[in-house]
Amino acid sequence: MQHEHGFRKLFKNPDFFLLWLGQIISQLGDRLSQMALIGLVYGRDGTSIQFAKILSFTIIPVFLIGPFAGAFVDKWDRRKTMYVCDLIRAGLVLMIPLFLFYKQTFIWIYIVVFLAFSIGRFFIPAKLAIIPDLVDPRDLLLANSMINMTGMIAAVLGFGISGLIVERWGARTGFYLDAASFLVSAACIFMISKRVRARIRIVEVGKEIVKAIRQSVFAEIRDGALYFLKTKAIRLTAGIIFLLWSALGAVYVVIIVFVQKTLHSATKDLGFLIMFLGIGLFLGSLVYGRFGQKISRYKIIFICLIISGIMVTGFTIGVGHYPYFAFAALLALLLGLCIAPIMIASNTIIHDSSENRMLGKIFSSLEIVMHMAFLIFMFISSLLADRIQPGNILIAVGIVVCITGACCLFINPRQWSK
Repeated sequence: MQHEHGFRKLFKNPDFFLLWLGQIISQLGDRLSQMALIGLVYGRDGTSIQFAKILSFTIIPVFLIGPFAGAFVDKWDRRKTMYVCDLIRAGLVLMIPLFLFYKQTFIWIYIVVFLAFSIGRFFIPAKLAIIPDLVDPRDLLLANSMINMTGMIAAVLGFGISGLIVERWGARTGFYLDAASFLVSAACIFMISKRVRARIRIVEVGKEIVKAIRQSVFAEIRDGALYFLKTKAIRLTAGIIFLLWSALGAVYVVIIVFVQKTLHSATKDLGFLIMFLGIGLFLGSLVYGRFGQKISRYKIIFICLIISGIMVTGFTIGVGHYPYFAFAALLALLLGLCIAPIMIASNTIIHDSSENRMLGKIFSSLEIVMHMAFLIFMFISSLLADRIQPGNILIAVGIVVCITGACCLFINPRQWSK
């Protein structure tokens, strides 16, 4: 009842409600843009390398822009930052269906996608940073919980809805709806009455960007690398995270092509499968949080790596022989259940092993490690997909992950007792 009363109180706060509504719509817009891009590529040639190229421009801003974007959020008017970001993204996305959709070359689409997702890296920290400005301090934990939980649900459901929209009405309609979602989100955020005065002038931005790049990116990489070398637990965990994201990158684009060819659907089945994977991740987080405290974190990571490798191999062989969506959805959900404890246990090890003052640098460095591993192996598997069947690549990745987890679990098991 106390939580119920707290949620009602938050929703009666018009500023928080507008922020919540805007970020839900923005999450759906992000999923729409990703599915529309997949549908666009599928309508051309649909090769693995083409998927890898266009999707890489949605990922690169995470570690190229993200590390220093947050430096400006506290200096700018956060509300204005958010609705200006949404307006710019709406304009950029509209350029694709209006001017670029039928062009033979993808280069202009690459540029637009990179710019749109780079702008998004400013929106995210602004959204998180504005929450304390809108709610009472005693409601902050509840507000953060609601934003994160509903954002996760919106992202998961958004994949299913977006895949269905793009499959039924085409990628061009997906881009129009994506632009519209940014405009609605901008309108919601613009109506927030709480103003926070900007603390930086526009003319200072150039110098601040150069300073932030120098101090944030390179310093964090250096400090994070030194801390990796000094702290064994962090070094091992960084290796585990690199392995996991390398595997995710290796299967990401290849599995798109595999699902499209096997289930004979451009985006609908793919979107719903990602949705079921997300549901599995959510349920896996709940189950591990409730029952996983007594098991060694390293052991749970390696056991889940073994099971995840088996699941990827089983998904490929099973769906290849029995191409039914319900069967594929069940396997995707089970895979999500297996992956969730890996990330939770890894983050917990980092928290336990790091000095508090270093946590920001460690997690920033890990973001770079994750996305670098993802991009590198996404391109490697995409290039291999021109010579090797996508199913064989997926099976190979599953076997490698399974063997790696087994070797770590059974070789010198005493060091994994914590």
